Amino acid sequence: MTTLLLGFLTAVIGIIPPGLINMTAAKVNLKEGLRNSLWFTLGAVIVIFFQAYLAIIFARVINIRPDIVNLLREVGFGIFGALTVYFLWIAKKPKIKKAKIKQSSKKKRFFLGMLLSALNFFPIPYYVFVSITLSSYRLFSFDTPSVFTFVSGVVLGSSLVFYFYITFFKKIESKADYLLRNMNKIIGCITGLISLITLFNIIKFYLD
Repeated sequence: MTTLLLGFLTAVIGIIPPGLINMTAAKVNLKEGLRNSLWFTLGAVIVIFFQAYLAIIFARVINIRPDIVNLLREVGFGIFGALTVYFLWIAKKPKIKKAKIKQSSKKKRFFLGMLLSALNFFPIPYYVFVSITLSSYRLFSFDTPSVFTFVSGVVLGSSLVFYFYITFFKKIESKADYLLRNMNKIIGCITGLISLITLFNIIKFYLD
C-alpha cells in the first residue's frame, strides 16, 4: 500500500505543473468533448506506464553498484544545479500561446496522446532518480511486485491529474496562465530542491 501511494504521489508531483500533455488534454475536452479527451489521456498514460517501468528497471540494474549510483548523483547534481541557475536567473519568461485543436476522431486523439507522451523524456530520468532515492531511504525495493505496484501508482496518479485538468480546466484556466508565465521559477525551485536532496545523498555516501 505504501509503495502504491509513493508511486501515486510521485506522479502527481511530476505531472501537476501545467505542461503540453495535460493542457492539451484539457483543450481537447473543451473543443471535442469528454470522450476524445479521455482517449487522449489513455494514450498518454499507456506510454507513461512503460516509461516508468523501464526507468525503474534501469534504476534496479545500477542500484547494485553504489559507486555508479553515486557517480550518477554527482552528474545529476551538476545538471540540476545548472538547470536551477538557468531557470531562476537566466531564462526569459515563456510566452503563452493558445493551442489550436482541430476536430478529430477518438482514434487519432489516442495516438496523439501516445505521441506527445513519448516525446516527453522527463519521466525516465525522473523515475530513475526517485526510485533510487526512495530505495536509499528503504521506502522502496526493486523486487518485481514492488515495481509493478509503484508503476500502478504512477498510472493512477497520472490519470487523476489528467482528469483534474479535463474536469476543472475552465475554473483554473486563469491560474494556469499565471503558472505558465511563472513556469521557469517553478521548475527552478523543483530542480533546486532535487539538487539539495542529491547533494545530501552524495555527502551521506562519502560519510558512510
